[in-house]
Amino acid sequence: MKAPFIPLNAPYSDNQRAWLSGFFAGMHSHMLHSASSINQTDARILHVLYGSQTGNSESLANDAAASAKSHGLQPVVKSMDEVELSQLANMEYLLIITSTYGEGAMPDNAEMLWEAASSDDAPRLENLKYAVLALGDTSYDLFCQAGIDWDNRLEELGGKRLFERVDCDVDFETPAEKWLSEVIPLMAEGAATVAVVDTETHAAKSAYNRKNPFPAKLSVNRIVTALDSSKETRHFEISIAGSGLSYEAGDAMCVIPTNCPELVADMLKALGCSGTEEEPVNGELMKLSEALRTHFEIKLPSKELLEEIAKRSGDHDLNALLSAGDKDKLNDYLWGRDTLDLLLQFPGVEFSAAEFLRLLKPLQHRAYSISSSGKKYPDSVHLTIASVRYQAHGRQHKGVCSTYLADLAGADGEVKIFFTPNHNFRVPNDDSLPMIMVGPGTGIAPFRAFLQEREFRNAAGKNWLFFGDRNAATDFIYREEILAMQASGLLTKLDLAFSRDQAEKIYVQDRMLENGAELYAWLEQGGYFFVCGDAYRMAKDVDQALHDVVRIHGNKTVTEAVDYVNQLKKDKRYVRDVY
Repeated sequence: MKAPFIPLNAPYSDNQRAWLSGFFAGMHSHMLHSASSINQTDARILHVLYGSQTGNSESLANDAAASAKSHGLQPVVKSMDEVELSQLANMEYLLIITSTYGEGAMPDNAEMLWEAASSDDAPRLENLKYAVLALGDTSYDLFCQAGIDWDNRLEELGGKRLFERVDCDVDFETPAEKWLSEVIPLMAEGAATVAVVDTETHAAKSAYNRKNPFPAKLSVNRIVTALDSSKETRHFEISIAGSGLSYEAGDAMCVIPTNCPELVADMLKALGCSGTEEEPVNGELMKLSEALRTHFEIKLPSKELLEEIAKRSGDHDLNALLSAGDKDKLNDYLWGRDTLDLLLQFPGVEFSAAEFLRLLKPLQHRAYSISSSGKKYPDSVHLTIASVRYQAHGRQHKGVCSTYLADLAGADGEVKIFFTPNHNFRVPNDDSLPMIMVGPGTGIAPFRAFLQEREFRNAAGKNWLFFGDRNAATDFIYREEILAMQASGLLTKLDLAFSRDQAEKIYVQDRMLENGAELYAWLEQGGYFFVCGDAYRMAKDVDQALHDVVRIHGNKTVTEAVDYVNQLKKDKRYVRDVY
């Protein structure tokens, strides 16, 4: 950095020249010192590791980093699958922010690090100072279990807990912000004050986010399954023109729904309420009918509501079921039941409006994999959603958000939305690499986006899609598009599995095994393997098929196949968007 120079022909007197020279010299010295401060390496490093399935933990990790910078810390944010156990052992200051997946499991990107950390030969962490923020959902039995496990294990290995773990329910924003505001100063305590200057240039951000969702317009709502299909799957297009929002193929759009007015009316009747009762909601009085329609989860009963109904009803079977702690039997009992079913089943149980609201959880957004490329459709977002409708317990039931979009939003109505990025679930940066996509049913959504992205980028890499559903005649959604992609050469290989078109059911994992040799060859060529869809059956079966393909066609032992697949995960070449 050169010192400022005053040209000899500048119109200044000797005294003015001397004063300006001194001023510029002092300013130059200060600039050099500041630059040195920015680049010095003695700032305390704070590692922030996140385990995330849907992006919430990743977003909070970035919030933690911003706060850490303002406190003179040098934050290093990483996904847990980017860290080896040996690196963890060398950390001194650590924040872990993790969600819990399903019934107490680690998120996909935390599995391998947790496996290593929980092993008997894990190293001691005597020099580690840490704190844990856990995200979860109290509707699951093992609430925040992943965060609990990390918190306990780090302590077992000798780490020093600097701040008590905070367990957040689905409405995590306020407790997470409070945790960050208290834990970051503790992590910075005693650290040398370092000038922190963010020299990165950032594109202007949209004013719309989770806290301030964008009121988008629903422009397209059409059924893409046949009228005689056993399913109803719809294609939606939502305009984000003028919002300043953008998205990438692989991201999710979050929709904030409202509850069905008919369900609200039936619930008010079951409660014996008029709906005009005014109750405090988020600090303001609101009519009960409006509160139930827009602010509370009235479809799925909370544990607290279920327990209170059991207590007030005195029903022997329900109380025995809850006290037994048999999760499978409780799930069987609740299958297909909603809050209204329970109120109708126990009409003698009475709640005041205030009591009932206290037993409900806040109405949450629903996240959907985006089925369009932001490069091809910068002002529009496409979603592919199966409408949930079923008959049970003597009445018609509907999914909250899927039928909100299908029936209530309307072509001219506003839909409140925001985006959740999924940085791991992305089209390969290298356009020459092969891409294998397994997405039956609505799991095809992100792969429609991926193929649009590859087409936009004129990528030379091969693309292979495994798709299926119940029947080809009624459930082959986007048939014309997919076949056109195949005809153009964009879709190099297409394997279909329609389970009910023959006596013996055939699924996508069966097609993988049938094509195992070629699939393994694509992996050996650097191919990426993506999965989207049902987590509980399909994704597990696909994972097993992948291991079998690697073992058989790679001529490997079971252990070697596991190591191979784990390396794919580490390289982010095997990633899943499952739900």
